[in-house]
Amino acid sequence: MIIAVPYENKQVFQHFGKTETFKIYEVSDGRITAAEILSADGRGHGELIDILKKRKVSVLICGGIGSGAQNLLIENGIQFFGGVIGEADKAVEDYLQEKLNYDSNVTCGHHHEEGHICEGHDHGCEPH
Repeated sequence: MIIAVPYENKQVFQHFGKTETFKIYEVSDGRITAAEILSADGRGHGELIDILKKRKVSVLICGGIGSGAQNLLIENGIQFFGGVIGEADKAVEDYLQEKLNYDSNVTCGHHHEEGHICEGHDHGCEPH
């Protein structure tokens, strides 16, 4: 299994559409067997999902993610868990132990300029 996490400074990056780096985890028998950092250049939802498809990612753990990106992930058979905050490595370990804290109703319903603040979240995306 391949798991991807939008990644910045060891943390789950909170705005999927502006992801510049993914951390990619290879998992076998419920354990991480390899990990690498992959540049994504924050190219937009469609191109980011193409990167995930090419890497054969089956699970995405992320922070804020809009409905358009969610639909593209679903169309491409990539399971996602949004609304996750904190360290990326811990999030993947929690997922593997079936104790990941995520929000099944996470949204990011805007395309905003840098610095926009929404509902008190400085990344502009909010779980509901």
